[in-house]
Amino acid sequence: MDSNIIEKNNQIIIKNMMDFEPKHIFECGQAFRWHVEEDDSYTAIHKSKVINVKRDGKDIIFSNTNMEDFENIWYDYFDLGRDYGEIKKELSKDPILNEAIKFGEGIRILNQEPYETTISFIISANNQIPRIKRSIELISQKYGESIGSYNGKEYFSFPSSEILASIDEKELEDNCKVGYRAKYIVNTSKMIKNKEIDLDKLFQLPTETAKEILMRLPGVGPKVSNCILLFSLNKNEAFPVDVWVKRIMESLYFKENTSTKKISAYAEENFGSLGGFAQQYLFYYARELGIGKKK
Repeated sequence: MDSNIIEKNNQIIIKNMMDFEPKHIFECGQAFRWHVEEDDSYTAIHKSKVINVKRDGKDIIFSNTNMEDFENIWYDYFDLGRDYGEIKKELSKDPILNEAIKFGEGIRILNQEPYETTISFIISANNQIPRIKRSIELISQKYGESIGSYNGKEYFSFPSSEILASIDEKELEDNCKVGYRAKYIVNTSKMIKNKEIDLDKLFQLPTETAKEILMRLPGVGPKVSNCILLFSLNKNEAFPVDVWVKRIMESLYFKENTSTKKISAYAEENFGSLGGFAQQYLFYYARELGIGKKK
């Protein structure tokens, strides 16, 4: 492990950490299981572990963890083995992305758990981030298990597909504020539980093949499938087109109303294997500045 990584007092400190800004990482639309503390640090949950992340000058402090968990869980989760400087250098050749990257220069793509990501993005369809976060928290509190407290708040694991497959749709809708998506959550969980769709096998498949398989799941269309591919299956060319990305592409690239299909084709041709990274920089840029926002 790098000599710039120090362990002390239930913390891991990375000295002089570049290309890592907690706000950019957690608030760029890729994850929903995070909580902002009063000191502007971020507490997040992954693999039934709770971590707090904070920038302190040039350093990043990971609290509530040790070196073993950092190496086995958090190093991969925060994609720390990837050179984001090189990614930004390549994408900055595009003048629009060059500007976008200045706003979200500390973004990293999180490597999340596929089942939880699938359910999370089914909930995300036609929804707002605060509501998505609330529904996921309610699902975890109601059907997950307590994994301990941090800073006075109790945290819960995300339930398994076996558990959510057995829940009554009306109960899920009423208890967790997921609306019409309850039937999608339950039926998708049944398919995953029964191995009709094996998420773990999708890592090895070509992106288009994996996408076609994901879209067999109830509530998973092109946008949701691309989010699952990008945020949990290491398919970094995936380019999810949500309302913000569609508007920024229309506003800054096409100058007219443009189909999602045409936008996706443009991204594939121009951003290639870095499409997912481009999407995150553009999403954050658009949301921060309200680019393409409906009047």
